[in-house]
Amino acid sequence: MISFTLTEEQAALQKAAREFADKHIRPYAREIDRQPSTHFDWKIVDRFVAGGYMAYNIPKEYGGPGIDMLTCAIVCEEFAAACAGISGVLGGTMLFCNCLKVGGTEEQKKEYFTLLADNKGRVGAMALTERQAGSDMGNVGLLARREGDEYILNGVKCYISNAGVADFYMVLATTDPAKKYAGLDFFIVPADTPGFSVGKIEDKIGLRAEQTGELIFENARIPAANLLGKPSTGFLIALQALDLSRPLVAVNAVGIARAAYEVALDYARKRVQFGRPIFKNQAVAFALADMATTIDAMRLMIWRACSLIDEGKEYTKEGSMAKLFASEAAVEICIKAMHLAGAAGYSRDLPLEKYLRDAKSLTIIEGTSEIQRHVISEEL
Repeated sequence: MISFTLTEEQAALQKAAREFADKHIRPYAREIDRQPSTHFDWKIVDRFVAGGYMAYNIPKEYGGPGIDMLTCAIVCEEFAAACAGISGVLGGTMLFCNCLKVGGTEEQKKEYFTLLADNKGRVGAMALTERQAGSDMGNVGLLARREGDEYILNGVKCYISNAGVADFYMVLATTDPAKKYAGLDFFIVPADTPGFSVGKIEDKIGLRAEQTGELIFENARIPAANLLGKPSTGFLIALQALDLSRPLVAVNAVGIARAAYEVALDYARKRVQFGRPIFKNQAVAFALADMATTIDAMRLMIWRACSLIDEGKEYTKEGSMAKLFASEAAVEICIKAMHLAGAAGYSRDLPLEKYLRDAKSLTIIEGTSEIQRHVISEEL
């Protein structure tokens, strides 16, 4: 049964994550956000490793902490509240792990979970998107051709989080374009694979700490054993892995919205106009009340989806609802916070403009708001 009170363990992990974020994420967020898009700060990985967070969603039997999804969401909210871009580096590895959880063989899980859990700073990524295949995975063109005991990959992926950073990529390819969804498979591609390279790094407006770019495959050869799970299961694995990730994308929205709200609340208490703090004006106080209420609703929807996952129940609809509601609400809360802060909110004196840029990405990545509405309506 869902409880609205954290367990002692959850409260301790939340406190530890907040302290970690305040010390190792928040102080560097603005500086990293203003770096060129081609500059990746490897200290991000080093700090997550030192905190023991890089293997956070890996099962205990493979060397991870084995925490449940709800606890993972509670912890990840703290990271996102400090910087969603920095948190996204960890999120890319979690996506790789989700694919492995859903579709990997026991041998694959032992090998790659163990490597990622050894606390040596290894990073993962999932590569789905192509120029002609975003929401439409059936149009994937990256071709995987079997030749003896190997697969040869040719094609290009784009907008891939952790491009050029990851040690291992979970790559969706087609073995037969004519079969569309039935021809899709995932392949595990190590970063040092001959024929594999990183192309253009995207100059994004938000989530700038997380490097995003192209992956290029030119006769890249990988062992046939790197086919994830069984043949022709790539589409199903992708759907299930994205289902698992959506509550955690949504909790990034909670973190961003909470951070924006806290800035706006602090500003409203300190900003004096006509002889009193602007918080004393009903219009300002009510706007903040609406923001606080919405953030609670966002969080509770996510906790429901996570609890369903932990209980082994169906959660597709609830996960998409949480992602849709939270991501769109975060954008609105950031806009309201900027408006309440006036000119200061529109300047870089306050971090609100960064929060807005970061929040907007969450309505797009891992299934746009329109895709979430499609998923929800199909479930209805």
